[in-house]
Amino acid sequence: MSPSLGVPVPSVTAVLISWYPRSRCPDPGAPAVLVPNIPAPTLPTLTHPTGTPRRSHPTPAPSACRLRVVAPQTPPGRVAMWLGALLDTLPTPALTIDRTTAHRNAERMRERCRALGVRLRPHVKTHKTLEGGLLATGGTRRGIAVSTLAEARFFADGGFDDILLAYPVPTARLEECAGLARRLDAFHVLLDRPEALASLRQRPLGHGKRWLVWLKLDCGNGRAGVRPTDPAALELAQAIANDAPEEVTLVGVYAHCGNTYGCSGADTIQAIARTTTNAVLSFVAALRQAGVPCPQASIGSTPSCSHPIPEMSQLTELHPGNYIFYDLQQTQLGSCQPQDVAIRVLTRVIGHYAHRGQLLVDCGWAALSLHGAGAGQGPQGCAAIDGHPELRLVGLTQEHGLLEHAGGQMDFGRFPVGSVLALIPYHACATAAMHPVYYVHEEGKVVALWHPVRGW
Repeated sequence: MSPSLGVPVPSVTAVLISWYPRSRCPDPGAPAVLVPNIPAPTLPTLTHPTGTPRRSHPTPAPSACRLRVVAPQTPPGRVAMWLGALLDTLPTPALTIDRTTAHRNAERMRERCRALGVRLRPHVKTHKTLEGGLLATGGTRRGIAVSTLAEARFFADGGFDDILLAYPVPTARLEECAGLARRLDAFHVLLDRPEALASLRQRPLGHGKRWLVWLKLDCGNGRAGVRPTDPAALELAQAIANDAPEEVTLVGVYAHCGNTYGCSGADTIQAIARTTTNAVLSFVAALRQAGVPCPQASIGSTPSCSHPIPEMSQLTELHPGNYIFYDLQQTQLGSCQPQDVAIRVLTRVIGHYAHRGQLLVDCGWAALSLHGAGAGQGPQGCAAIDGHPELRLVGLTQEHGLLEHAGGQMDFGRFPVGSVLALIPYHACATAAMHPVYYVHEEGKVVALWHPVRGW
């Protein structure tokens, strides 16, 4: 029985999915309570400590919001039954992860950072799972970067600490940030404008805690951040460090080498990494010359961290993320070799269309995403067919995919209806975001199930 709910809670593995969007909860810091691992619409009426009965699907009134009920998205019986199953028996489309490959990728990145003498702060936005976070941190549960507040809460609930929200601090959701900052030993935020700093100062944390702030630098990526050569960047860093030291602390500077995604080989990747590293180090030197302490300097992207340069040893940490899975895009960039890609999407042949020379499969863009090379020019760049370079993906709708033979003559006998093919996705982050569970396998059998967090 759950003492808070008064309903029986079976001994099952629960998937932490918010009962209602936590961003809409008036009390996001309330304790989470597990309920039976059954679909939310069929949850029984629940009685809150306030005595207000409510079902699982409506958004509770503020007076009733005294706890966060977390319910699964998928019943355990429909997922756990696949533990030990052969891959070709899984329901498709299915996202699979090769455990041996993912472990090897994680260990290699840790070793690169050890060799450089810098700390690894793995970004978890690719997988969004506790298991992936444990793998990336080597089991320490400390020092990660996240993209959303939902991820931050999820990993905090899972025992992780020292979490950096690698996104300009969302001032419209500052109370949620404050809750995390009070709860964790270290919750870091990024900012790149004076107005955000003013918002933090107007919302002191109290209880002896201070906002831990990193200045976001744009060293050529052209997304968020201030340019390190802009005098306003130095002024903002000085303001973070000096204007309200009892409320705000300048932890360091943070830059994302996203422009490495336009490269085509290790040499060009390293050239951008060198430019970014030197820009960050020059800015830190200017800060120190101005009397502003800047303890940390962090850069990252999977391409740049997969081919580190010696100058990176002068930084304090790196923050790559995609490397744990890698993908087709990373092989094309030169970040990794094909054998380093741990992710696949399994799909079944569900139709033959001889007059068109096409196979129909049960994987559409809803299981793959439409992020691919040559976006807007067709689906060919969204995935490759593992072990079948002669096949190409020529059509994607929501739940259907079309395959053709590159030579024009399809041998339908090789691909009977019901046979399983494995797609190598172009972008692991985008594809993983389409799936509620990842089937982790070893030697052809499912050995674990990873459940990602969703939402913002």
